[in-house]
Formats: sequence, structure tokens, C-alpha cells
Amino acid sequence: MASTLVIRRTLPSAVREGETVQEELLPNTLSTGRLVAVLVKKEQKLYCLVPDFRFAPRAWRNRRFPWEELVMADINATVSKYLEQISQILEKPYRALALGAGLTFLILLLYHVTNLGGGYFGAFFTFLHVVSGITWIGLLYYFNLVQIPTMPKIPSQLKPAIGEYILPEALLWFRWSALATVVTGLIVFSTSSAVHNLTLITGAILGLIMAFNVWFVVWPNQKKVLGLVPADDEAKAAAARLAMLTSRANFALSLPMLYCMVTARLVG
Repeated sequence: MASTLVIRRTLPSAVREGETVQEELLPNTLSTGRLVAVLVKKEQKLYCLVPDFRFAPRAWRNRRFPWEELVMADINATVSKYLEQISQILEKPYRALALGAGLTFLILLLYHVTNLGGGYFGAFFTFLHVVSGITWIGLLYYFNLVQIPTMPKIPSQLKPAIGEYILPEALLWFRWSALATVVTGLIVFSTSSAVHNLTLITGAILGLIMAFNVWFVVWPNQKKVLGLVPADDEAKAAAARLAMLTSRANFALSLPMLYCMVTARLVG
């Protein structure tokens, strides 16, 4: 029978390394006590008592024992203990988003409530612009670095699930976050807090081209691929290729666009 690993962080003081102890002497809950790590064998169970979030001393690391796994299990138990207390919020993405928005509002009240006014308007929409852009470009990178390269490796019987469940939801967030990025960017550009130079204008033009591609090339062709508009197999294949190439072009344009957006204020 294979040994079972059980992590404990307290032990009766009389027990020494390698000694056999009675089952009832081993505690069932974690504590914050700081002890020297002890290995105790009891029948077919192997108990490892880990004192804190540290790897074993260097001299112990060559022993045949998964120290890294034990430390990670200890960390997992501690993190799980706290996250489970708010699991009803974290299990739902929109509730988690609301939690993040609430924490953001709390920071606003703590640090910036005295700065609310005309100048804050541009800063707030810059924040919304960045959040929208992260969602848009993050999904763009997901499509080009994860989904498109992986699709040929997916078994044919599983591919319909991608198009039926994952892709429509991803494209929903993709196109609307692109629009939100453009709208919030134009609002920021019109405020007094915005930087107006050639670098920013170049980045804005690239961003507008990318957003145009999303709404007027990628999305119309993806609707054919998803069967949202009538199309035969040949038209679907052509639409899928055009959508892929356009997405890949946006992927390439994203780097100079992001460079311009970041350096416009920092460099000029």
C-alpha cells in the first residue's frame, strides 16, 4: 500500500524525528506554531510536519521526499481557507468584477476624493480606456497565441464545441471591448489632461484601423463561420481564412500601437 502524505504543523513536544506515534496524538487542524520539520511514520501513513512557508533546509533536499509539493500543499490550504470565505462572490465572474469595482471605488475615496473635478474626468476615462484596451488586446492575443494555433490539434469531434460555446462569447467581449476602447480613447483625447503629439496620433490611427477590422471584417466573416448568416462550406472556409488573416494583421499592428500609446506621454 502506498504511503499517504498528511501535512500537519503541530506535534507533541516529546516526539522526535523518525519516531512512531499514536494516531490520536496527531492534530487535525493547522496552527501557526513554528517547529522544526519532523517526519513521523505510522503504519502506512507518512506524516510531514511543516513549520512555515519555507522549503526544507538544503541538507534535507536530497532525501526522497517531495518537499516542494508539501510546501505548495501548505500554501494551497492557507489560500483556500481565506478564498472559500468569499467563494460565493468569486465563483461568478460578474460578482468578482463588482468586487473589483468596489475596491476601486474605495481607493478613489481614500486617495482621490479631494481631486474630483474637471481634471479628474480625463484621468477616470483613461482608466476605463486602459481596462477596455486590456480586455480587447488580451482577447486578440488569446486568439492569435492560443486558439488559432491550437485548433488544428483539437480532435474533429470536439471542434464544434469551440464554435458553439467559446468563440461566440469571446467574440462578444472582443468586439464590444474594441468599441469601448475607441469611445473612451476619444473622450480622453478631448480632455485637457490628454497629450497631443505625433506619437499619440499615430497610435490612435493604428487603434482605429484595428477597431475597423474587428467590426467590419472579422465580425461579419465570423458570423458566416458560426452560421449566424447563411453561407455554404466554401464561403465559410473563405470567411474563416479572411477573419484569421485580419486578426493576425491586428496582432501585428498591436505592438506599434501599444508602443505609441505608452511612449506618447513618457517620451513624446
